[in-house]
Amino acid sequence: MTLTADTPTGTSYDLGSARALSCRECGHEAPLAAEFACSECFGPLEIAYDFPTVTRASIEAGPKSIWRYQDLLPVPKNVREHPNTEPGLTRLIEADRLAAELGVRKLWIKDDTGNPTHSFKDRVVAVALAAARELGFSVLCCPSTGNLANAVAAAAARAGWDSVVLIPSNLEQAKITTTAVYGGTLLAVDGNYDDVNRLATELAAEHEDWAFVNVNVRPYYAEGSKTLGYEVAEQLGWRLPDQIVIPVASGSQLTKVDKGFGEFVKLGLVDDKPYRIFGAQAAGCSPVATAFEAGHDVIQPVKPDTIARSLAIGNPADGPYVLDSVRRTGGAVGHVTDDEVRDGIRLLARTEGVFAETAGGVTVATAKKLIDEGRIDRDAETVLLITGDGLKTLDAVSGQVGPTATVPSTSKAVREALENR
Repeated sequence: MTLTADTPTGTSYDLGSARALSCRECGHEAPLAAEFACSECFGPLEIAYDFPTVTRASIEAGPKSIWRYQDLLPVPKNVREHPNTEPGLTRLIEADRLAAELGVRKLWIKDDTGNPTHSFKDRVVAVALAAARELGFSVLCCPSTGNLANAVAAAAARAGWDSVVLIPSNLEQAKITTTAVYGGTLLAVDGNYDDVNRLATELAAEHEDWAFVNVNVRPYYAEGSKTLGYEVAEQLGWRLPDQIVIPVASGSQLTKVDKGFGEFVKLGLVDDKPYRIFGAQAAGCSPVATAFEAGHDVIQPVKPDTIARSLAIGNPADGPYVLDSVRRTGGAVGHVTDDEVRDGIRLLARTEGVFAETAGGVTVATAKKLIDEGRIDRDAETVLLITGDGLKTLDAVSGQVGPTATVPSTSKAVREALENR
C-alpha cells in the first residue's frame, strides 16, 4: 500500500506509508514536507505512519538490504529503481569469546562495519536521499563528525548528485580522505561539530535545493536507524534481545532502535517482552550520561574533548529522548575514558576479529563497565552495536600496537621471538 500526502501548496508526495510529520513534544501533526521543527511549539518532528500489513514472510522475501523494510520507511515505492548504496543486512555475530571475557552468558555483536562506507550512516543517508529526491532537492549535504561525511559523499556520487559536506577541521585524516575521494565539495570548518552544525542550519535556509540530511530532512533521515533494530530482531529469529548497548552521539540511533522494536511489536512481527536499552558515551563528551547520573531531564551542553570524535556532539538533539528510552526500559547511560576506549577496541579485535572505530571502543568499554557495576545483567542475552570500522580511526591505537618483534630472516630468530613473547 502506498499513501500520498498533500502539502499546504497542494504538492503530492509518494513517501510510502508515511502519513504526516508529528511533533515529539506536543503531538501536533503537519503534512509531509522538508521541515524539522514544529510550527506550534518548535519541538522536533518525526514521521507518523499508517503501516500496511507486513509479515515475516514478506520481509524475508525482500532484498538483502534495508529495502526489505521499505514498507516501514518514509521512502517512495520506486526507491530501488534509483541508484543507491543498498546498505543493511549486516552480520550479527555470536560473540562467545568476548562474552567469556566480560563474564556474561550470551552476547551478540551487530557488526555494521560491513556497510558500503563501513558505518551505520549508510542506512540513514539512503533513506534521506530517497526522501530528498521525492521532496524536490538536488544536492545532498551534511555537517558531520566523519562517518556521515563518508556516507553522504558516497551516496551522492552513486546517485549522480552533487554533495556539500561540512566537517570540523581537526577530523581524523582517514575520514577526510574517505570523504574527499568521492569528488564532492568538502569544506573543513574551524570549530567543533556544534559550530559546524550551526553553519549547516544557516546554509539550509539559504539554499532551497540543498538537502542537509540531518537538518532540513532530519525526520526522514533518522528513520533509517530503525533498520538496525529491525535487523537485530529478525536475525535473532524474530525476537527482541533482553539488553542492547548503543553508542550515543546525537542520540537518534538509540531512540530509533527503540522505536523500531516497538513497531515490530505493534505489527505482530515479534512477541512483546521487556528489554533494556543502555547508552554509551566517551567521558570527554558525555552530556547524556552526566544528566542520567544526576537524575536530570535536561541536557547541559559540553565542549567535546575525546578521541571518539564520531560521538563528539556536545549538544545532542535527541539527548532528552535518550533519557526517556533508557529510563522507561530500566537501562542506563555510562561513559568511559579515552584509555578505556582504546582497551575496548583492542578487546573486541582480540576476541572476535572485529576492528571497530572509537565509537565501537566506547560501546565495548561501557558495556564492560556497566557489567562490572551490576547494571547489565550477566545472565541476560545482550547485543552490542558496533557502528563503524577501525580503519577510520587508526590513530587511536596505532601507538599501542605493532610488530611483536623485528627479527632476522632465520628460523632460529623466529623461535627466539616466540619464546620471548
